[in-house]
Amino acid sequence: MTTATEKLSTVEIEKPPELEVVSMTKRFGSLVALDNVSLHLKPGTFHALLGENGAGKSTLVKCVMGFYTPTSGEVLINQQSRAIASPRDAHKYGIGMVYQHFTSVPAMTVAENLVLSRFDSTNLINWKAEYEQLNAFMKTAPFQVPLDVPIAQLAAGQKQKLEILKQLYFKSKILILDEPTSVLTPGEADEVLGLLREQVTAGKLSVLMISHKFREVMAFVDEVTILRKGKFAGHGMVRDLTVSDMSEMMMGDRREPTPVEKTDHPDPVPVLEIKDICANKDNGLEAVLGVNLTVYSGEIVGIAGISGNGQRELVEVLAGQRSATSGEVWVNGEPYNATRREMYKHKVFALPEEPLHNACVPHMSVAENMALRTFDRPPQAKGFLLILKAMRQAAQGLIQQFSVKTPSPETPVGNLSGGNVQRTVLARELSADHIKLLMAANPCFGLDFAAVEFIHGQIVAARNRGVAVLLVSEDLDELLKLSDRILVISGGKFVYESAIAQADFATIGRSMAGH
Repeated sequence: MTTATEKLSTVEIEKPPELEVVSMTKRFGSLVALDNVSLHLKPGTFHALLGENGAGKSTLVKCVMGFYTPTSGEVLINQQSRAIASPRDAHKYGIGMVYQHFTSVPAMTVAENLVLSRFDSTNLINWKAEYEQLNAFMKTAPFQVPLDVPIAQLAAGQKQKLEILKQLYFKSKILILDEPTSVLTPGEADEVLGLLREQVTAGKLSVLMISHKFREVMAFVDEVTILRKGKFAGHGMVRDLTVSDMSEMMMGDRREPTPVEKTDHPDPVPVLEIKDICANKDNGLEAVLGVNLTVYSGEIVGIAGISGNGQRELVEVLAGQRSATSGEVWVNGEPYNATRREMYKHKVFALPEEPLHNACVPHMSVAENMALRTFDRPPQAKGFLLILKAMRQAAQGLIQQFSVKTPSPETPVGNLSGGNVQRTVLARELSADHIKLLMAANPCFGLDFAAVEFIHGQIVAARNRGVAVLLVSEDLDELLKLSDRILVISGGKFVYESAIAQADFATIGRSMAGH
């Protein structure tokens, strides 16, 4: 005979809905970001979406959330096709997203952020009733965050917990997590994912997590879907897969790089020396943990790594945009602090990531941007006077030499396409005489084939002239094609190094994923 207690224990918790993405394609002009991809998130499961940078993971979840309208394909909720045109529509079907970057207002308290970010917020708020609801919610929540503390006073781990609590407070049953542990320490990451895992195991939630970390996937996830270059690359239950299996699906078969003509340099000399450099992220957590590297004249050293592993902070230290917490940088045998005077003396040039934001002044003309290195030196300057005619003439020569498509040298550089902004920066950085060191960070991100081939050609030509090149890229094909030597950065440290001819593709993939 069944007791009352047993009857209560068999009462089903309201299951999360079933979510399916069917044959989804998303184009941005001629770029196919997502190509006929399908995914099935079963109710009450923890599912990871894996892939290299640019594989289409974020595009897929933004289509599910209604940020993007897919070019073709559909989203099914409980086997019914649903049109999701905005996050409000997604919320209606129980889907909420926790973003890579915090969305709370720093000056407001936890309680104020929770109430004001609700979809049903009104102009009048009954705070007594709201606090009663919030306190009742917190008693059942997997995380505890103090309601009356301003966001600015919370640690990163607490802020990430709050982002998840928001979605639970909104009664989301499907949580989409975009790199949820990128700002957390390993201990915080295990706590957050462990508590979510408990909610999933209890049947209260389904989780779809974009991740790059095999360690977390192996510990917390039931099932994986893997994308590569916008296409479906594999799927399976985690219990049936090894890290090598997932790595191979992510990276694909070993791709033979397109050969480039390289000149031998028999007597290389050290140009860039990085000695025990440490640096922090913007939030104060450690990003670079004591790295050492020497780049010689006439070689391209490639640094591979999945976004968020310290490469951005390292490049910013080398470019003078971020202070190292310890360690030294030497160029041409002398201490180097990346001042403008030192850059000129040592002939150091750079192709930074996002050139329109990091290497240009958008409202200034193409000619003025091309002159940012030389405007205060003859023939473009005479004492304190700028010689605009000389600037224009120099720009016209560079526009022709580097095939920059612009209506005129006076056109604001912000009006140009991404490829032509990069060509403008390339013209300025590579046209100088006797370059000794070139640092490039994701120099071809988002550019078309013709622009990529041109920039690759210019980088190799600089190397063949004896320039030392440090190439930081999230595109492994680019690194395999151009580099003489490759390193992998993971968790702020170099974890793999090899001459390109002896590089082991599978080991690179596992090292990039922190395993």
